Amino acid sequence: MTERPERGASLATRLSRAGVDDIARGARLLSDEALLAVLPDAAEVLVGPLADVADPDAALLTLAKLAGAVRNDAGLGALLARMLTEDGGPRARLLAVAGASPALGDTLTAHPGLLHVLEDDTPGIGVPAADVRAELLRAVGADPDAPVPVAATGGSEGVDAMRRAYRARLLRISATDLTAEDPLSRLPGVAAALADLAGAALEAALALARADLPDHGQAARIAVIGMGKAGGRELNYVSDVDVVYVVEPSGPDVDEADAVAAGTRLATGLARACATPSGEPVLWPVDAALRPEGKDGPLVRTLASHRAYYERWARTWEFQALLKARTLAGDRELGAAYVEMTQPFVWAAVQRDNFVEDAQAMRRRVEEHVPVAEAERQLKLGVGGLRDVEFTVQLLQLVHGRSDEAIRSGSTLTALAALAAAGYVGRGDAAHLAVCYRFLRVLEHRIQLHRLRRTHLLPTSDADLRRLARSVGMRAEGADGLTDRLRQVRRDVRHLHEELFYRPLLPATAQLSAAEANLAPEAARARLAAIGYRDPVGALRHIAALTEGVSRRAAIQRQLLPVMLGWFADGADPDGGLLAFRRLSDELGATHWYLKLLRDSGVAAQRLARALSTSRYVADALTRSPESVTWLADDDELEPRAEQRLAAEADAILTRADEPVPAVTALRVLRRRELARTAAAEVLGVVTGTRAAHSLTVAADVVLAGALRVAVSEARSARGLDVSPTRMLVVAMGRLGGREMGYASDADVLFVHDPVDGADPGVAQDYALAVATTLRSLLGQVSAEPPLAVDADLRPEGRNGPLVRSFDAYAEYYERWSSPWESQALLRARPVAGDDELGERFVALIAPLRYPAGGLDAATVREVRRIKARVEAERLPRGADPTRHLKLGRGGIADVEWTAQLLQLQHAHEVPGLRTTSTIPALDAAHAAGLLDASDHVALVEAWELASLLRDANVLWSGRTDGSHSDLLPHDRQALAGLARVVGYPVGSGGDLEEHYLRTARRARAVVERVFYG
Repeated sequence: MTERPERGASLATRLSRAGVDDIARGARLLSDEALLAVLPDAAEVLVGPLADVADPDAALLTLAKLAGAVRNDAGLGALLARMLTEDGGPRARLLAVAGASPALGDTLTAHPGLLHVLEDDTPGIGVPAADVRAELLRAVGADPDAPVPVAATGGSEGVDAMRRAYRARLLRISATDLTAEDPLSRLPGVAAALADLAGAALEAALALARADLPDHGQAARIAVIGMGKAGGRELNYVSDVDVVYVVEPSGPDVDEADAVAAGTRLATGLARACATPSGEPVLWPVDAALRPEGKDGPLVRTLASHRAYYERWARTWEFQALLKARTLAGDRELGAAYVEMTQPFVWAAVQRDNFVEDAQAMRRRVEEHVPVAEAERQLKLGVGGLRDVEFTVQLLQLVHGRSDEAIRSGSTLTALAALAAAGYVGRGDAAHLAVCYRFLRVLEHRIQLHRLRRTHLLPTSDADLRRLARSVGMRAEGADGLTDRLRQVRRDVRHLHEELFYRPLLPATAQLSAAEANLAPEAARARLAAIGYRDPVGALRHIAALTEGVSRRAAIQRQLLPVMLGWFADGADPDGGLLAFRRLSDELGATHWYLKLLRDSGVAAQRLARALSTSRYVADALTRSPESVTWLADDDELEPRAEQRLAAEADAILTRADEPVPAVTALRVLRRRELARTAAAEVLGVVTGTRAAHSLTVAADVVLAGALRVAVSEARSARGLDVSPTRMLVVAMGRLGGREMGYASDADVLFVHDPVDGADPGVAQDYALAVATTLRSLLGQVSAEPPLAVDADLRPEGRNGPLVRSFDAYAEYYERWSSPWESQALLRARPVAGDDELGERFVALIAPLRYPAGGLDAATVREVRRIKARVEAERLPRGADPTRHLKLGRGGIADVEWTAQLLQLQHAHEVPGLRTTSTIPALDAAHAAGLLDASDHVALVEAWELASLLRDANVLWSGRTDGSHSDLLPHDRQALAGLARVVGYPVGSGGDLEEHYLRTARRARAVVERVFYG
């Protein structure tokens, strides 16, 4: 209860504090002659309690009118005075109704005897539907126990009697509703009571219709089937009541046509009794538009006619509507037969072509037809409105309900709770969606109660919004608080609707047969064999292990697996994918998030199935780090991490570290994580080959920089030094230098040092060698984390030269002994870790070698070509097919890279764009400078990208990271099929991929022969 205005204040102040808007009118009403006659101290008695009502102004006006209506009836006047004077339920109910619904206030004024309804503390909800039915039948003089009730009084007199009884019961329901401490918890009971009242009114209206026919329509047995909210026992205060009529002859000697004609007259009379103007206000329209053929079809049909229509002509939305079908009035046995007949159609509808897509499209069409001016005010049809919840629940029911009878309720909230209990919706999501739905429905009810008009629009005026806020217990928050909460509720509803309504599991589940959806063993075995599982019996064992039992975990797996089995089959190794899924589920199944993620995410389950059945590398990576599964739900999580972010993470690791091995192990864990992220993203098509290569390079760069810090620290510590005697630099070479690393790439580097002033050269060299050796050891040692082999073979003199040289030694070597192949190797040189200033000096040192002034002379060009020819002859593995070797074969990676590098050596001095360490930018620059024509440029780029993609695909498919394996395009059909799926080809396209590569390589080789070899 709210705080009462103090009595010592002026009347105007007290009225204002009670929430009265029109103070002057409020004061006049409190001094109204009729009201004072009933309640002499009206101002003292009423102002305090007015603070608790939705609209104190409306409540005062109703009380004044009501006092006028009872002034000549001493009994009712005394009753009104007693109700207003005494604290307790009667006054609270009267004021709540008067303050929330001027329309019901007018009903009280017109029929002040209804004050007895509000005086009585019998609840308006929870009353058996049979009792409400009997109440309204007796109101029209019909015997509730008669097999076919007929009203004793027909015509307008009977109609008005029925409507008065309806309003009396409506008044009792609304009083119970409006005085609830928690309107949201009271909602389901209120909606059910309104639906039961509507059913009782239809029964009484049918009795009136019989009374108006000479033969009482005795030729027809008729049942009135409730649809929509009436059928689901979740009716609004003011709503069309959706019905379908079914008739049968009343006996064997009655012709069907006569029965249909009689049934039509009864249905017409029933609708007229509810909606035709008379002495009392109409109830609501009776809408039979959901019948077969809609408004164009006959008003009533026999059971057989209904069945024939549903078998041949019914559309998807009609089966969705039948989900809520329930007998409301008339012949109960016939109604039960109708509902029993329709249910198999309802639960088989999901197998129709495009069922889910049609349901989703229908929801979008409903949204599109909401007028723009109403969109933000529309509680029912708009974005985040009631229909979002209802369509979501119904679609989940229709998809899963064919195999689970526990979720087949016609009530939205009951069905939502059942869906949560069975694991189809997360319990938290279901609970939140239910609260949001209740809030929207309560708002809808309060808006309709005000004038008893059918509307779903939020009012616009501040006064109306304040009234609405007060009516739902938000007096302190006011209009702004109400609109803020509504905005948040709609956002939450829309978010959950989009997550649940557009789950990829739904259309996939809908396409399954009933046997497939149930995972029945025989059907499952046949299906597994048909869609490509090599070991259906083994697959069934995995399925049984995942789905047996009554746990929530098993229940969700039973939802996931029927669909995921097909998704695994879209990969090249469905058996391997299912096995990996079982291992992952054994590891994660008990966690709170894993199965929820797969069920609720828009993409996670399908992505997981695709990744596990396409890439053993990714399967192994996810099994090692199961928490990585969360990445699959979010493209942002699969996006490569920026170098600055990884460097900051590495810095945090090293700042906390005390020991070298654990520190570098943590760095290797970071790299493993990024390898897994990039691999998953590449298999799923989130990143392409060039972006993947850059991501792998960034991870290697960060780990090298971190490992250098550890190695430097160790070298200083071992020698008891406070400062290093020399500055260290790691220079990236090869694919690392070009930012083109693959999953099996080593890290090619040069180690450079530069003694500080005054340092002993020998000490500095020994120190630098220790740093380089430690770095290689820490990153390359065998452990649970993938090693990063640090290869320094591209240093001067190759393996015969010292592992690390001073800057001056490099300068002397390059000045005196450098050969063309070293200049070519230096084209990819890029400082990656260590002293920045030393890195700049090293780049300046090698610039004349890799970008020689005037380009290459003819002799050097011949030497480069000679070396390339020797590499082709000597380095290709014995027995390898030169057309299938991705690195050294004809038209492979080396062909393209040597071509690009020759152009760089020849022209980079005059074409700045060629001064890059990366292959594709070099080719692009050569094309832009006119050194490659367009077709040659395209041929080389396509060949290099495809060969690089296939090298990585070999690793991703097989899980093997040895370079020799990854360099060959396999002959094996299964391996080719696996590569094809990794790179995004359709199932069964291994041959197409093979042909595409060989053709692309041939074209590139022709360019190499012409451009490189001249």
